[in-house]
Amino acid sequence: MEKTGRDLLLEALDDLGEDNFKRFKNKLRAARLEERYKAISWRQLEKGDPVDVSNLLISHYGERYGVEVTVQVLGDINQRDLAERLSRADFLRRKQNSDAPKVQELGEEADFHPEQESETQGHPESEERDISQERRRATQGVLEKLNLEQYRSRQLRLRDLQEISPESRETWAPMTLGDLPWHFLRKVMALNGTARNTRLVHGATDDQETNEEQEVHIDYNNLSLSNMDSSSSLNPLDVLCAVLLCSDSFLQQEILSRMSMCQFALPLLLPALDNPRCTLMLWTMRDIVRKWRPHSLAESRGFREESLVLTAMPTISFVRLGSCSFSKSKLLNDILSLSQQHHDFFVHRDMESGNVPREIADGLVEISWYFPGGRENLDLFPEPIAVTNLHGDIELHWLQFSFLTEVSSAVFIVTESINERQYALLSSLQGSDTKYYFIFNCKIEKPEETLGFLYKLESVLKLDKLSVLMRENTLNHAQFVEKLQFTIGSLTESSLKRTSVADTAATARELGIRVDEDSEECQSASKRAAGITAEIKDVAKYKREMLRLPEDRCKKLAKEEKELCRMQWQGDTATGFQASQQRKEWLDLQAKCELTDGMVKFITGLGKLSQVETHFFLKWMKYHLGHIAQSNLSSLQADYEEKCHARGDDPQHRAELHEPISSTSLGVEHFMRGLGQFYEAECAMMKEGKKLKTQRQLIHLPGLAADLMLEGFPLELIDGDVSNIPLQWVTDVLTQLHAKLGGRSRMVVITVLGVQSTGKSTLLNTMFGPQFAVSSGRCTRGAFMSLIKVAENFRQELGCEFILVIDTEGLKAPKLAKLEDSYRRDNELATLVIGLSDITIVNMSMENATDMKGVLQITLDTLLKMKKIKQQPNCQFVHQNVSDVSAHEQNAGDGYQLLEPLDEMNKAAACTEKGIRKTKFPGIIYNDAEKHSWYIPGLWHGVPPMAPVNMGYSESVFELKKFLFEFMRRYSSNRPLKDIPQFSEWVKSLWNAIKHSNSTFSLRNGFVAHTYNQLFAKYYEWEWDFRKEMHLWGSEQETFIQNQPQAELDHVALSRLKDETWQKLQQEERRLLDCLKKYIESGAANVLLTGKYREDFIRSTNGLTKELRRYWFRKCEEALDSQSSPERLNHQIQGMNMKTMKGKAAGLLGHCRKRNLSSERDPFQKGIRIFCEECLRPALLDYVNRMLGIKIVGNFLNSAQAIGYGNRSIFQFWLLTRLLKEMNFDGYVKYINNYQEFAKTWIWTHLLDHYKETRGVEDLERELLSTVIKKITDALENSKTQTDFLGSFFKYLQRDLVMSRDSLARMQLIITKNSNRCPSAVQVFLRALEQVFLPALEQTILSQFKDLDVESKLSSLPLKPEEEIYKRMFGCGKCCPFCKVPCEAEGTNHKIHFASVHRPQGLMKPKRVFSPCLAHGPKLDCSPCCSGWLIRDSHVHVGYRHCFCEDNNVLRCRSPADSSYKTSSYWKFVFKEFNQQFAREYGAKPADLPMDWGNITQEQALKSLEEAFKGAISLPGQNWLQAVQKKPKIFP
Repeated sequence: MEKTGRDLLLEALDDLGEDNFKRFKNKLRAARLEERYKAISWRQLEKGDPVDVSNLLISHYGERYGVEVTVQVLGDINQRDLAERLSRADFLRRKQNSDAPKVQELGEEADFHPEQESETQGHPESEERDISQERRRATQGVLEKLNLEQYRSRQLRLRDLQEISPESRETWAPMTLGDLPWHFLRKVMALNGTARNTRLVHGATDDQETNEEQEVHIDYNNLSLSNMDSSSSLNPLDVLCAVLLCSDSFLQQEILSRMSMCQFALPLLLPALDNPRCTLMLWTMRDIVRKWRPHSLAESRGFREESLVLTAMPTISFVRLGSCSFSKSKLLNDILSLSQQHHDFFVHRDMESGNVPREIADGLVEISWYFPGGRENLDLFPEPIAVTNLHGDIELHWLQFSFLTEVSSAVFIVTESINERQYALLSSLQGSDTKYYFIFNCKIEKPEETLGFLYKLESVLKLDKLSVLMRENTLNHAQFVEKLQFTIGSLTESSLKRTSVADTAATARELGIRVDEDSEECQSASKRAAGITAEIKDVAKYKREMLRLPEDRCKKLAKEEKELCRMQWQGDTATGFQASQQRKEWLDLQAKCELTDGMVKFITGLGKLSQVETHFFLKWMKYHLGHIAQSNLSSLQADYEEKCHARGDDPQHRAELHEPISSTSLGVEHFMRGLGQFYEAECAMMKEGKKLKTQRQLIHLPGLAADLMLEGFPLELIDGDVSNIPLQWVTDVLTQLHAKLGGRSRMVVITVLGVQSTGKSTLLNTMFGPQFAVSSGRCTRGAFMSLIKVAENFRQELGCEFILVIDTEGLKAPKLAKLEDSYRRDNELATLVIGLSDITIVNMSMENATDMKGVLQITLDTLLKMKKIKQQPNCQFVHQNVSDVSAHEQNAGDGYQLLEPLDEMNKAAACTEKGIRKTKFPGIIYNDAEKHSWYIPGLWHGVPPMAPVNMGYSESVFELKKFLFEFMRRYSSNRPLKDIPQFSEWVKSLWNAIKHSNSTFSLRNGFVAHTYNQLFAKYYEWEWDFRKEMHLWGSEQETFIQNQPQAELDHVALSRLKDETWQKLQQEERRLLDCLKKYIESGAANVLLTGKYREDFIRSTNGLTKELRRYWFRKCEEALDSQSSPERLNHQIQGMNMKTMKGKAAGLLGHCRKRNLSSERDPFQKGIRIFCEECLRPALLDYVNRMLGIKIVGNFLNSAQAIGYGNRSIFQFWLLTRLLKEMNFDGYVKYINNYQEFAKTWIWTHLLDHYKETRGVEDLERELLSTVIKKITDALENSKTQTDFLGSFFKYLQRDLVMSRDSLARMQLIITKNSNRCPSAVQVFLRALEQVFLPALEQTILSQFKDLDVESKLSSLPLKPEEEIYKRMFGCGKCCPFCKVPCEAEGTNHKIHFASVHRPQGLMKPKRVFSPCLAHGPKLDCSPCCSGWLIRDSHVHVGYRHCFCEDNNVLRCRSPADSSYKTSSYWKFVFKEFNQQFAREYGAKPADLPMDWGNITQEQALKSLEEAFKGAISLPGQNWLQAVQKKPKIFP
């Protein structure tokens, strides 16, 4: 007989039991109903039994809606299994009554097939669709509660979680349901054990209150404390399922990897949420690698390290049949935990929020593992086992249960009774080879029925007396757990089947379960990766032949390059030949770097796949390569230990034995490293002219690598195998990255430095979420950098768009510590890390200062170097594995003991580092011992491999992270941050400095140099304003003196004049320094980077003031001593221009006649003409002559021609490019041997050419003449009412014009005489002068100027424009003592000299120190100049790295800090082109030049020059040259 809806309701209510039935009725009266229905009154429900209540439900709501209401209320009282069973039974009933075929009764065992009731099999498609719709509705409801609906279409990605936002620094608890996903994600990414806690920080909201509070009658018997606040939260498993549903495949992997570190159980089968099939989470677990020591390896202390999904082991499954009064998940936690170290692997009802009813997580299968540590007295099981846990009743999740029965070694069924229906289900398992166990509670419901069915199952499931486990009253919980542990341990010792997670995929597919990695993109990528890795049989051989990475040869050449750079070889063979030979070897090596089949496949995988497929491809490459490496590693490690034990503790020998282990390591980083090397080889071949640009195949590779960085993949900065930076590759990748970011790439650089295996990578991964490789031993080789995005709403506060995180290999590696070059390798790494970073995290382990001392001793040199160039990185000292609350105080004491020897080391080092005063150690770093020291507990809470992450570790790392954000905020507000191009330039400069230095160096970063030169360009403007103002002021003083009577020019006047001059100088000095201060503090682009050079500029200003003080004091004395009268001055001026003025005596008269005046017939007019010729015209000529030089300098420096005079480096670049273009040997000889004369000739020629073409001098003359005539007109106007008219006129102009007092007196007499005849004589004089004589005089003088050529004009000026311009370019006037290249350092009083390009010493005229009777003349020397040597009394003292100050005739120069200090290709080209000519010029034999010099082209020489001067020239070389390439031509 078919069951009705009433029957199903009654069965469900009967199954509730008395207590739960009372709760059901209490909840039913407050059930949420559709609008057309009314609630059943409490009076009707209060005393009703299951029959009454089922009838009430049918009568009020009908069968269908009555079932829906019952399902809803059952869920509310935490009876989810019963609710789902009722819902499913009602659905089947309605389906049978419509069009589905009849199903047989459950009791008919022979024809019953439980798999036909699964979620995916045995039902028509329409039934599947209806069931899926119910699931979807529930899922949609949960997603809405969690505010995750938007992430179903655009899934969450890992980089969404990595993005730095204001919330990243906040410690906050979830307040709403929408906070729960982000709370879980942030906590689990931070390895925080509270990630699964879904309790909200406040109680239920108002809309969640029920009507019970409004009822008058309260049934105290039905109060339940267990479920009072469950409606205000969600079950942790529901949150987990929802988050995984809304995450892409790669974020899912990261989530499960972090959960695994926290020892959380992982989802194995995800229930069908928004699709009809559940999902096997195989892909999401592929990233997890576990390490353990089985008891079989305990004695040898070996271990196994394998991918979690590839490790075959027994699988023990726990499932529930029907209801159960105790928690199965909690029982599992007890089984897997040591008694003294309990851990909640699985979520259970007694955990925080674990009692909240599950809404979508029923049917979830979780998996956890037990791994032994090789300690028999502590390990629970001798071998690893997997434990799975199905949430929900197996009757409702038969598909998942069927899967578990197929893949498990044993299944434990937890139940409290077995009825007929359940017996039928279990009987269908007959024939299974899986072993079954039943766990009963001490109180069995319906014991006779249950025992009867259990007896029947003995033969069906092959049960024995050990297969039934009873929680007897005589056993406490701990004893029962021990019994279960013993049972499971016995199973592991038997020959049970062992299965890996990867093996279960085939079973899943057979059962119709979806496998997450079966997507088309994933499978396509897997096939591509397998096509590459399948060819790898011998790793070392594959690396040699397919990746073309001959590590031994690369290491040798890299080492030789550094040694050459450091100029260590000074033997019989010239260094140039060694460099040539080394370069030839490099080219030979690179010429063989043709793309192999493996690299072609790898590049294709990167370049032709979609973004998602590329991500899958790299992941699959990682997994396949990791599996290959692990398969070889165990035997190699065993062989290594055996040989080391046999041959003793020789470190060199140990390193040799360890080499096979290193050579067999193969990962994606090796393929990426290969890409970089192939790319570098192609670029080198192109530069050498051996490959055309059109033949390039790999030009797109930097763009691909930049895309990977944007996706979160780290980029290798330092090649870990050869300890070298592939500069071309790294630079081009960073350039592409900057372009893809739209030029917005300001960033804070955070690096980590520390001893090997101190948890550096884990620390960075925990703080910022990158994916640096994490393992024990020397896992990270070299350095890797990862880009972390800063959210838009946080960029202004942090002052950056990104954080660049750099992970480094460990220092002081035990296997390499005693090798010859290990200290240098560590020192280079420390130098680079500290030099690149804004913040360096110095990571140490244990509660003592030993490691700290070792690290700081390595980094001390670097810190001193940074101090020397005024770079002061911040250091955060992190002490790991510190758990004692008194650790801070204990380490403070250790710190004093540590700092004492470091202080002594610092003082000793400061003695050799010139420019650094002796100071204590903290003074050389930006560090506050209290605020910048962190004490972090150990990573693991307990003993691995079963230890979870320590909560204290997670919390302490988060506190450090918060502090770093606050520090970054303050840091960026005080100084500008580098963007990617600036960082790239800094990398190049720093690495070149490292290569060129054994222990010390000076940095010339292109970006800093450019910024420095920008500021000096502004400084030049201010300096010229200073000089110009003093010239103008001095000119006024000279004019004033010459206008004074002889009697007034005494020593008192001189003293007064000098005082006034000094006051003026101080005033102008203050103005210049004020301009400097305002500019530095104005926030102008990047100018704060040069703030540390403020003292250099102040020193230059002081030097300028002293120079001008000497000059103008001398001029004051000369002006007074000359006793020059105005008449003598006029005579001088007239004599100077006599030749050019001949025949122009009547010029003024001619101009006057044009205005219809007869000067000859009118004595008054004649007197005015004579006054103009004898007094005004000489004064005007003198004024223009004095002012024209100043005007020309200002005009020229503001023209386009001034681009070549922006600073001394630009000037040098200009000279050298023009010399290269003209290829004039005589020009080179003069430039090399008489630079001062050459430069002055250049400037003079440039000025003449410019003003000959532009006629600009005439415009300036006209402007000056117009200005001074305006002053005369104003003086006449202001003096016309004065009694002493001309006396007032003279006084008004006495500081502008030198006028003859005799002429003024004669003119005054004429005016007085005419006043008797004509009272308005003064007005007539004024009118005649203004309207006739001054305009005529102006035209006469301009006509006179036109008859003079430009050269004559410039030659006669008292202030020589070429001299003033040369002063800007001259600087200190020092030259390199070896090659005579001029110093380019700005200012005149700098402490250190430098030049961008040095040259071979053979180009300089040799000193004849050899005997003239030698049979053979000397050869030209092609060896490079090393400007860091000490020069004293013409003797070279090799070995000094620093030079003294210029006192005592010793010249101090910068050490060769970067590639620009090597002999550049420019001078190599010049030398080889003019080798014969130089030999003839110097009377020597031609030099024996290295062969590769002959291959250098003129274009390569120019590029070499542009590279050396990159920081100085503001425009790209060719564009810059176009502005000045026509002027001047140096030689005819």
